[in-house]
Amino acid sequence: MEFAADVFPGGPSDPSVLTQYADHVAGSVWTGEERLELKLSSHGKKVHSLGRSVPAIEGLVIGTRLSPLIACSVDTGDQGLLSSFVERWHRETSSFHLPVGDVMITLDDVSSLLHLPMVGDLHVFQPLHMDDAVQMLVDLLMVSAEAARAETGQCRGLYVRLQWVRDIYKRRCHAGHWTAASREYLLHLLGCTLFANKSATNVHVVFLEALRDLRYVVHGISYTT
Repeated sequence: MEFAADVFPGGPSDPSVLTQYADHVAGSVWTGEERLELKLSSHGKKVHSLGRSVPAIEGLVIGTRLSPLIACSVDTGDQGLLSSFVERWHRETSSFHLPVGDVMITLDDVSSLLHLPMVGDLHVFQPLHMDDAVQMLVDLLMVSAEAARAETGQCRGLYVRLQWVRDIYKRRCHAGHWTAASREYLLHLLGCTLFANKSATNVHVVFLEALRDLRYVVHGISYTT
């Protein structure tokens, strides 16, 4: 891509594609400004602390074909490597702009690295209203409406804490409510891996929709990058 100093110092000559370049970390690199230190959030310890699913739900978890995610977390302390990739990633194109050209993460990469099947149609999660999120937590995780509202209120949005999910998972296992326990285990697993976010503590309630019918989970989740 060509750069023109009269358009934006160090930026693209055509701003119609990389519309958010002015706020990109590359701008700070170009001008020599101090940058905030990168924070690596890894949920590997959270996944390992919960461990493998209890025997009673192991069949359901394996049946979704998501169990390879249990062992997919990788910890790395190479700040230089992380910085290099962050500086070359552009959200608008979902690709890395490298000296050799643009590099994009494909579904084949996801399948090869995470050992997940890429089958079925891509699923788009529909936006949730708070009342819908609360009802979903009540119906699928067997919590009270009061508990659901208290948790989403504490998270200030359509999120629940991973610790909260771990706690109710253990309670459902103790009570023998295996379907709900399976959903809680898988929601925690997805929140720590495929759908991890910058909060490092929360998972979005919307992903529960994909766990409504566990027989079709592998067809209902969109493994997009």
